[in-house]
Amino acid sequence: MPLNAQALNTATFAELLADTHRTAVHLEMRDVYAVGDEREDFEAFLRTGVANLDPARSFWPRWIPLVKDAVSRGVVMRRARIVSEPVTDYIRYEHAITPLNLQAGEDVRWLPRRHACDIALPGNDFWLLDERLVQFHHFTGTGDWATDGKERTTDPAAVALCAAAFEAVWERGIPHEKYTVQAL
Repeated sequence: MPLNAQALNTATFAELLADTHRTAVHLEMRDVYAVGDEREDFEAFLRTGVANLDPARSFWPRWIPLVKDAVSRGVVMRRARIVSEPVTDYIRYEHAITPLNLQAGEDVRWLPRRHACDIALPGNDFWLLDERLVQFHHFTGTGDWATDGKERTTDPAAVALCAAAFEAVWERGIPHEKYTVQAL
């Protein structure tokens, strides 16, 4: 798919990922997300302390095939999360469900926020695809998707900032299997 202005604004993320050939990296920097497709599972986690790792639940039936397809085509998918410690309940939940990301083919690392002080970071979470396209994510103050929940750009300066930020976080990040959440 050519990355013209119309494609940037109208393509689904699945279509963009299908057009990705080498790398897809995601940087998450919020301590709380409240997106609707996780609400039920998150509330159950708060009640029970146990994460539902059923890949047929919630948003996973849409996400897992996208990741598996990309990885099978040779795309390296990495996700890094900058978190405050002790972590929020949401981050405890996110850590508990991350095995599904790993099973799908993503590699995930965690970076305590205190180790990110000297990294130049963009103001929003983002996906960077093939170091050519950035999709920024916009959230409300309570962690739900903002009305204009995404912004896409191929601007070289934005791409360079996001690439450098992600690599710096990734280098310092702790692999998921070695990161232990410090709860409140």
